[in-house]
Amino acid sequence: MTDYRTPISKVRGLGAAKSGVGHFIGQRLSAIALFLLLPVFLVAVALNSGSLDAIYALFSSPLGAILTLATLTAAIYHMRLGLQVVIEDYIHKPASKLTLLALNTLLCAALWIAALYSILRIAA
Repeated sequence: MTDYRTPISKVRGLGAAKSGVGHFIGQRLSAIALFLLLPVFLVAVALNSGSLDAIYALFSSPLGAILTLATLTAAIYHMRLGLQVVIEDYIHKPASKLTLLALNTLLCAALWIAALYSILRIAA
């Protein structure tokens, strides 16, 4: 049987997906954080890029370690949200989608833990 309803009439009244607004806000906040943190981080690295000892001094200072961790946290979180959108939009098989979403979360968590360990190791 042919359905002559428009796509909008088919979905009207079904309600929201429940997580779109939170995801949207998270992505915008992480983008704003990166907009503010990344230039400061890049200038700090550029000013201390004379030698390896200068870089170690930057990362071992409390302010440098906090700046680096804040920048990496915002970047990894933003990356996770962006990849999640790509996976949800373009992967259609449920098993593949679930696997890739889990891998996305696990790999981003592993990357953040490795960054945290590295910075804390230098700072200590």
